[in-house]
Amino acid sequence: MNMKIATWNVNSIKVRLDQVLSWLQAHQPDVLCLQELKCETGSFPLAAVEAAGYHALVAGQKTYNGVALLSRAPGSDALVGMPGFEDVQQRVIAGTYGDTRVISVYCPNGESLTSEKYAYKLRWFEALREYLATALRQYPRLVVAGDFNVAPEDRDVYDPVAWKGEVLCSDPERAAFGALLSVGLQDSFRLFEQAERSYSWWHYRVNAFKRDMGLRIDHILVSDALRPRCAACIIDKTPRAAERPSDHAPVLAEFSASSSPSS
Repeated sequence: MNMKIATWNVNSIKVRLDQVLSWLQAHQPDVLCLQELKCETGSFPLAAVEAAGYHALVAGQKTYNGVALLSRAPGSDALVGMPGFEDVQQRVIAGTYGDTRVISVYCPNGESLTSEKYAYKLRWFEALREYLATALRQYPRLVVAGDFNVAPEDRDVYDPVAWKGEVLCSDPERAAFGALLSVGLQDSFRLFEQAERSYSWWHYRVNAFKRDMGLRIDHILVSDALRPRCAACIIDKTPRAAERPSDHAPVLAEFSASSSPSS
């Protein structure tokens, strides 16, 4: 069957709930991966989500982090976190939808290259690589979507010279992102011709959105088995222009029921 899978770092589900519900109604994704819920699981607005026709798998955390999977059909085989990697931060949640496994991830920011948070980020990415390599053996049709906090290439950065070597763009971070792809995943956005200056995140300061000073750090990775079915991937900048927006825009990938003729 055809399927739409999206990701959105909402930077507080309570603040952005109406925007999320409106976006669900407009785009009708089969699965929406959310990050930065900034609320505990018990405080997640489940009733409003269910009233909109969606189910939810939630791993919340007070004030920080938090991930969720919203879906038109219930998810199964839910898993929170990465087995074997002890972490108090709620950054990973997985569920199965039909023949497809979907994982929502909120990767660490890293803060600065001299910070312990940067070292944690690199350790976390290595754990994610191992987790995804194992998951692919069990679930060949795999989608990993979320805020990766890495701009993979210079074309994903509005000013690559200014950002060279900075957190989100440093060589070790880009290598860690590449290591995820090496286990058998593809960056779905780059499977298609895209406009130049395609970004998914713009800082709240310096009027960055209006000046298009952005980075592409939100990604939907698809397994090699799903790649022939991936028919499109877009960044929807519209919600970023809303009143009190998240600093991130949603990313949406579409999958056909069978391989496209051009695959």
